[in-house]
Amino acid sequence: MSAAPGSAGGAVLSPRAEGVTPSSGARTAMLAMEGVTAAYGAVEALKGVSIHVEPGEIVTLIGANGAGKSTLLMTIFGSPRARSGRITFEGRDITGLPMHQIARAGIAQSPEGRRIFPRMSVRENLLMGAQAMGVDPAPGLEQAFTLFPRLKEREAQRGGTLSGGEQQMLAIARALMSRPRLLLLDEPSLGLAPLVVRQIFSAIRTLNAETGLTVLLVEQNANQALRLAHRGYVLVTGRITLEGTGAELLARPEIRDAYLGTH
Repeated sequence: MSAAPGSAGGAVLSPRAEGVTPSSGARTAMLAMEGVTAAYGAVEALKGVSIHVEPGEIVTLIGANGAGKSTLLMTIFGSPRARSGRITFEGRDITGLPMHQIARAGIAQSPEGRRIFPRMSVRENLLMGAQAMGVDPAPGLEQAFTLFPRLKEREAQRGGTLSGGEQQMLAIARALMSRPRLLLLDEPSLGLAPLVVRQIFSAIRTLNAETGLTVLLVEQNANQALRLAHRGYVLVTGRITLEGTGAELLARPEIRDAYLGTH
């Protein structure tokens, strides 16, 4: 069983050298990236990235703007394609699969910017998440309205009229409608008030604790993300430079100076 988020147990804090692959645990990981490179034209965004995510973990990826965090999540989903290296999900190589097959394998993504359907109601947005995967929407609707009671209150309201925090709740709930085993979250706190950020992170913690959902989280709010996560990675200009438990990374002076604004 995974250690509690932010606990001192788990992976040993270590610097990451270029080309180093994950530990032996990656062979049985839910998700593993091994030496993955990705680019936009001539611009290389990922440079030999290797990470792993074990079943039931919350793993966070932190880094500055432009470090390649969102690209990493999108590469898992097949856009952009990995130029080299290997991506596996539950032991299956998904590196070359089209996006719809990756989704059907059991991975869902809540993207940066939310990308809800603004003219559709909250309920219609949620139903789209289930219909795209051909699953029964009833369990997902129950989970969405339990996890985010505000969405139940706004069930008939158009998505575009929701507040930013409510739209983020809807984006996460829509991703969950496909009943994924791995949830990719891209900047869920971006542009939200502190109270709403706490609600979003509390919901992620609840999902993980009560359902065992595995989460890979990209987040600029390093303090919140590392307190939530079992483990974390630091991405600098397309390379993984450091990994460890959330507590270990929070304790590192270079992390505090670069991402937390404390000394």
